[in-house]
Amino acid sequence: MVAKLKALWELTRLEHGLMYGIGVVIGVVVSSGLDIEAEKLIFGILTAIFLQAAAFSLNDYCDYEVDLRNKRMDRPLVRGDLSRKTALVVSILFTPFGFIVAFLISFQAFFLAFLITLAGFLYDIKLKEFGVAGNIYIAFSMAAPFVFGSVVAVNTITMGVAILAAIAFLSGFAREIMKGIEDVEGDSLRDVKTVARTKGIKVAARYSAIIFILSVLLSPIPFFFVDKF
Repeated sequence: MVAKLKALWELTRLEHGLMYGIGVVIGVVVSSGLDIEAEKLIFGILTAIFLQAAAFSLNDYCDYEVDLRNKRMDRPLVRGDLSRKTALVVSILFTPFGFIVAFLISFQAFFLAFLITLAGFLYDIKLKEFGVAGNIYIAFSMAAPFVFGSVVAVNTITMGVAILAAIAFLSGFAREIMKGIEDVEGDSLRDVKTVARTKGIKVAARYSAIIFILSVLLSPIPFFFVDKF
């Protein structure tokens, strides 16, 4: 039983869900200074946890053959601890849970959660093969919790959160370009069109450095928008 629970944790990457939940709280704080009903805040955190669990489960389901070839023993499906069917069922179950909880917050929160989840499923099924498009999605997923937190709190995206999300997006995008340099050999096997493969390693390193610097330059700005403490 304990082994199965551990495998489910690894499948759904619940540690990521907790980080996404913290991202939602940060989005709430920047947009409203925690001037929010506790129920809405809890629902926002649960939405993030449920939907990321669904996305990661589908990711492992779709990547099973590749992970098997690459001997990814950190994946419970590859180890045989869980079946592919289980991963698909977990994804199918967690998705409506996330949508229901988001709808209990507001229609705006539900709609945004739907768009974020749709993007995640498209990434799992196809986008990751397109290199830069996959990089953009991963960067977007790093920014999304802050944006969702703002919508949970005030039903819109405040300027402070927009800038915070832009910083997260740029940092994530730069990181993904850098990872493309590290994974250039493996990506060639799958014909993933990363910046490093299409433009060269030096160009990719230059792009990554410039984007990282831009994100650092923007980093002090959100603090000027937190004024309710």
